[in-house]
Amino acid sequence: MTRLALYNRVSEESASLVIRGYSTSFGMASRILSRDSRRHIDNIYALVRLADEVVDGVAVEAGLSSAEAGKQLDALEADTYSAMETGYSTNLIVHAFALSAREVSIQRDIVEPFFTSMRMDLTDRVYTQESFDTYVYGSAEVVGLMCLAVFIRDDKPGAETALTLYNGARSLGAAFQKVNFLRDLAADVDDLGRSYFPGVTIATFSEDDKNRLCDDIADDLDAAARTIPLLPRDAARAVGLAHGLFARLNSRIRETPADVLKSTRIRVNDIEKLLIAARVIVRGGK
Repeated sequence: MTRLALYNRVSEESASLVIRGYSTSFGMASRILSRDSRRHIDNIYALVRLADEVVDGVAVEAGLSSAEAGKQLDALEADTYSAMETGYSTNLIVHAFALSAREVSIQRDIVEPFFTSMRMDLTDRVYTQESFDTYVYGSAEVVGLMCLAVFIRDDKPGAETALTLYNGARSLGAAFQKVNFLRDLAADVDDLGRSYFPGVTIATFSEDDKNRLCDDIADDLDAAARTIPLLPRDAARAVGLAHGLFARLNSRIRETPADVLKSTRIRVNDIEKLLIAARVIVRGGK
């Protein structure tokens, strides 16, 4: 084994630890992917999580000011572009992401919006509809597009199918992000000082607000569900599992009184997750 091959392997093993440590839902879904697809998805998730941790408090907890955290994010972004061009980074997570980006043709045009959204977390506290849409696109929808690039890397669809898959990936990413906003409603306001949903404040958050937002998420999930059968089989099962888990989260949120959501983070328990996984695997992702 060459030194580069060893470095590549260690970087990707490091990336795989990130998804296992941070997300039981995405970790479970990635495990039913083919080996190569799982490797790429783990690499993408690791970079996304690394950047997210810079802006979501880890840097500040370590003693950095917001301005210094911003500099760290700038450096991470620059390192990412350099690695995508050269195929090398001294940061193992960035190196792993660059390997996947180069292999599946993830371009800078969908990486830049991601870092733009991460930077918004350092400055924006209340969102308009326009800034909310910009944030959701960059923080979540483009991540769905990165994952789509992995799934269709070996079998490029025709133009019409590609457009359908493109819209489905964006819808699913948006749904995931909006669910996370709702389940983290109190923490975002109390711990991070952010209010993502336009016109919604935790002080006045009502049943009507909750149901309206859950309806919007359900629309995104429905749009995404229609595209899952168009994916390769292993991807359809993995995406179907992630979709099922977040659909159940959205249902749990809808069932929870608005006042409770202000102080409680909603979860899907392990037994429910296993039942959803079993159903999706049996149905082949549907």
